[in-house]
Amino acid sequence: MPVVISRRRLAALVTGVAVALVPPSLALSTAAGAPAATLPVPAAAPAALTSAAAAPLTVAQAVAAQTGASATVRGYVVGQPTATSTVVRSGFPNDYALAVADSAAETSTSRMLYVQIPAASRSAWGLQTNPSLLGRQIDVTGALSAYFSHPGMTSASAFAFSGTSTSTPPPTTSTTSPTSPAPTGTSGPYDSTYYASAIGKTGTALHTELHRIISNGVTTLTYDQVWTALKDTDQDPANANNVVEIYSGRSIAKSDNGGGVDQWNREHVWAKSHGDFGTSNGPGTDVHHLRPEDVTVNSTRGNLDFDLGGSAVSQCTGCRSDADSFEPRDAVKGDVARMIFYMAVRWDGGDGFADLEPNNQVGNGSAPAIGKLSVLKQWNLQDPPDAFEKRRNQVIFDTWQHNRNPFVDHPEWVTAIYGS
Repeated sequence: MPVVISRRRLAALVTGVAVALVPPSLALSTAAGAPAATLPVPAAAPAALTSAAAAPLTVAQAVAAQTGASATVRGYVVGQPTATSTVVRSGFPNDYALAVADSAAETSTSRMLYVQIPAASRSAWGLQTNPSLLGRQIDVTGALSAYFSHPGMTSASAFAFSGTSTSTPPPTTSTTSPTSPAPTGTSGPYDSTYYASAIGKTGTALHTELHRIISNGVTTLTYDQVWTALKDTDQDPANANNVVEIYSGRSIAKSDNGGGVDQWNREHVWAKSHGDFGTSNGPGTDVHHLRPEDVTVNSTRGNLDFDLGGSAVSQCTGCRSDADSFEPRDAVKGDVARMIFYMAVRWDGGDGFADLEPNNQVGNGSAPAIGKLSVLKQWNLQDPPDAFEKRRNQVIFDTWQHNRNPFVDHPEWVTAIYGS
């Protein structure tokens, strides 16, 4: 059956305006008996996209041109990258990435390009949801930049089957975006997807379901990789060469990391001795609770629980500490609380690690507990998520671990689980 094309679309084609881009789930079929379809037409297509699509690079060319420049690359989907030298062709763990090559039969990862799939395109172009994409030739547009420490493409803006104009449309315009979760008590952009099975639950049921959600499809970092991750997650929005230290608030050069005085190092907000997980891959490298901090301030905090009061902390304006507790500056009190609640939900006794839980005391020592619960709940209320914290959550989800801190997206879930 012939495809029906509206007069408006025909006019657009005559004038050289690109047609609307649709995901594979909406792609036209011209097989016998297939229904006809009419494609919508946008006002215009970006000139850069149309010019790039006219002459896509081969995968070999893209692998050799990792400059960060934007380009369109044509290749066959050959699997999903799960590590620098690992690409799987079945049992896809999630929808976060594709590997493409110049041959559908390619098996050498050195001749593949790893494509990071942004959140808006995962349901249409991820292999877990769309395993039939394996072996298909596609065009993808984005920045030629390493992914999984391998030649890759990040910030992908368009996907299409080769020789067609079928692609992922831009997300529907909304006053709420994935990088700006909805205010406390309202719905958010991930409620119908990532959190769908948790919506409406409270108490233990909510705790259990959030644990399942945020433990699924997670990429586990090594302790060395945490250095690189923190330079991305905690980047100073006013200076891309710096990170912002969690407690002191100081902006410091990304390169000035280490163990020396006035350098920054990796602070475990859930102190690693509280559960004795150290720097083991897992809770010891979970970047949702690892933050840059001044070496001296990090040492002062040590493994203290969180509470109010104490003496002023040197080099940390607004911070206080005493023999058994540490109080961070007001601007990050909520951040600290939500990291603690995340750890308690994420690491609940499985995976061979201790069951981490907040309690209402200080001086917990090496017990898999941290306090003070009543204070942490108050901090969550008085310091709601700001733009920095929301961006950090999104970067961890998109680039590093591929899971979210649900209490950044929904601070009210602290009360729903732990009470007021």
